This record gives sequence, structure tokens and C-alpha cells, in this order.
Amino acid sequence: MGMLDLAAFSATPLVREPFEYLVLPGFVKADARERVNAAFPRVERPGSFPLSELDFEADFAQLMDELNGQPMRDAFEQKFGVDLAGRPTMITVRGRAGQKDGRIHTDTASKIITVLIYMNSRWEADGGRLRLLRSADDLDDVILEVPPEEGTLLAFRRSDNSFHGHKPFIGERRVIQFNWITDQRVVDRELKRHRFSAWTKRVLSFGGARGGEYDAPAPSKKPYRTAS
Repeated sequence: MGMLDLAAFSATPLVREPFEYLVLPGFVKADARERVNAAFPRVERPGSFPLSELDFEADFAQLMDELNGQPMRDAFEQKFGVDLAGRPTMITVRGRAGQKDGRIHTDTASKIITVLIYMNSRWEADGGRLRLLRSADDLDDVILEVPPEEGTLLAFRRSDNSFHGHKPFIGERRVIQFNWITDQRVVDRELKRHRFSAWTKRVLSFGGARGGEYDAPAPSKKPYRTAS
């Protein structure tokens, strides 16, 4: 049995204005959520980390494989009416939100579709709830607010007005970001940038630790295919 409820995804209407998006609580099936959360990579610092920089267990790897699978691609092609054949994918993981997170933005033009899957068992904080927005300069001009609760999917087609952001939140905030990208060279460049950022954070954490102690895990450096 798969972890993703693609049938529910296919049955969920796509909102088309002011940009194309859909939200689906329970996209990760109930019987898989506990296993995925137990296998979720340990991420101690804010920022996005590529899979190659993280340690994770088999249940999390299964979810990554399903995200990269043909049934997922087929479902998104049909829903968004876009040809994704030959388009590479990129996956990054966040485990914590920091002070600088949540600023209003659209994603870069190289991202065709953005998929966010939240894996927080419950969410009671006011901050950290992603807001889809009508404008680039008003966090209260809200189309929809999405609590980052376990198993919830938010997917949108990137456009010049696909604005989103959230109120400040500092603490654990688990999210998997999956993108179809225009070109493999962009994926390679972005992963290189994320790896450098992850390395920098490790160095700074090491240098600032009392007595040189550093309790974050070393990266596994194991390969993971992020392009199909």
C-alpha cells in the first residue's frame, strides 16, 4: 500500500484564481504518518537541506520514492494540465523555522510546481501557518491560511503572483518541499547552493558550541536521485 492518497488528490478541485493551487489534509495516509515522522531526518537548524546532507530511515526513503514516482507525476500532470515529462525534480527538507523565515515571496521562475508536505503532529501556534496571498507587501491580504499539520499537502503552480509567507515562528516546523524544475542545470546549481549553506551552518554551529561540543549529526553523504 502506498503512503500517498493520490485518489483524494485527484478528487480535490484545483483553485485557479488568483493562481493555481490546492490544499489536501491527509495526503500522507493516516497509517503512514507515524512511521514517516519516526523516520524523519533530524534537522537542528533553520534552512532547507537536500536529502544528500541528511540521515533518514527506510520509511522516509519510501515516501521520497513515491514522490518521485510515475503515479505522482501523472496525477499532477492531469490536475495542473502541464507536461512534466523529462522535467527534473528537487527535494529539500526543513526541520526548524528561524527568525528570517516566512517573508513574502514567489518561488523562482525555474520552479514549475511547488509541493509542500507538512509533518507536524499538531499546530497550535499563531505563527508558522503558511498564507497564500493576493499581494507582495501585505501578510494580512490572505487568500487561505494552511496550518502545517501532519500529512497536509499544499501544491501550487509557480507564477509571478503566487505570493506566500507566514507570521514569524521560531522552533520545530517539519516540511518536505518537492519541486518540478525547468532544467537539470538549475537543480544541480540549487543543490550545490543548499549543500554549501548546510556546510556553513555546521561550521558556524561547531565554532559557537561550548567547549567545541557539537551534537548535530554528521551528514550521511549518501546519494539520492533527485531527477528522473
